[in-house]
Amino acid sequence: MSEKFVETPIELHSSRRDIADRINRAFATSDITACRAIGDATRLHNISDIAREAELERTSIYRAFAGEKLLNFSTVLRILDAMGFQLKVTERRGNRAKLARKRNSKS
Repeated sequence: MSEKFVETPIELHSSRRDIADRINRAFATSDITACRAIGDATRLHNISDIAREAELERTSIYRAFAGEKLLNFSTVLRILDAMGFQLKVTERRGNRAKLARKRNSKS
């Protein structure tokens, strides 16, 4: 795991770039509780619009980011998409699990 995520408030009139940067900083820590950054971002949008676009109930979105349980990954992806964001995977440097060796297939 990387360093601990330090929360900085998302301002009411934050730009989409500022919101995306904060969410990315949260993900960079590999700390699942940092997903609260997404919950904070939902509060800057019309929750009914997010619910409609994500095909979720509004109450499900509120509960998802209440911090009482871990989030369902598909819910996170749907909410990010509804807000106009996407998750992007990049390669990290450092010691990580090695790739599996390619097996010879003799058929």
